[in-house]
Amino acid sequence: MATARVRPRFSPKALSFLRALKRHNDREWFKARKDQYETLVRAPMVEVIERLAVDFKTFAPGLVASPRVSLYRIYRDTRFTENKAPLKTHVAAIFPARGLAKHQGAGLYFEVSPLGVWVGGGMYAPETVQLQAVREHIAANVKRLRAIVEAPAFRRTVGALAGERLQRVPRGFASDHEAAEFLKHRQFLAGREFPATFACSPRFYAGLVSVFRHLAPLTTFLNEPLLNGSQLAHHQTIDREPRPAHDQIAK
Repeated sequence: MATARVRPRFSPKALSFLRALKRHNDREWFKARKDQYETLVRAPMVEVIERLAVDFKTFAPGLVASPRVSLYRIYRDTRFTENKAPLKTHVAAIFPARGLAKHQGAGLYFEVSPLGVWVGGGMYAPETVQLQAVREHIAANVKRLRAIVEAPAFRRTVGALAGERLQRVPRGFASDHEAAEFLKHRQFLAGREFPATFACSPRFYAGLVSVFRHLAPLTTFLNEPLLNGSQLAHHQTIDREPRPAHDQIAK
């Protein structure tokens, strides 16, 4: 009789380490305890990612899950910020679309910190050309998008579609377009927050997968126009033409 695979999760010691790191955000402190980080924090994170790589084949085959691509470094980039703390006090992973750069398009994401666990996904910072392609895709397929984000199971799991929005429908679309409320979005995000102790629960991995299963159709929908090379190339050609400054604001 086959035995069930153990579902990966974090230990309470992982949260204790991250809390201590928040108090002692210093390279020397971390260097002296890097083995603890590798064992308590990084190793279970890698295990989660590798398990997701298998499970994504059943519901998110268009997304990449690999430790090399997905796992964020613990070291912060402090070059362009006033906050010079050298280390992150959370551990996080991103699962981007195959065929797109790591931070292009829509993907899935989760992080574990002493403050909580956040599991979500969508499109965070599309470039102007990408956003225009996505908006045109929405305008032509609004019923599909509505069926995804207004499904009762989606709403129960991650709530409503969120993210930055314009006050008015962007130029090029009728103000009374049936997709007007979706077209105002500059970001397309959804997710769910759990208490930090959820990372240590036997239900952690199943909860993570449940959220990702409900978000996967949204990421697929948003990535379709970006993976369509001819459609995106058309927008890139248009975008090379000079534009008024206010066009950049009305992104």
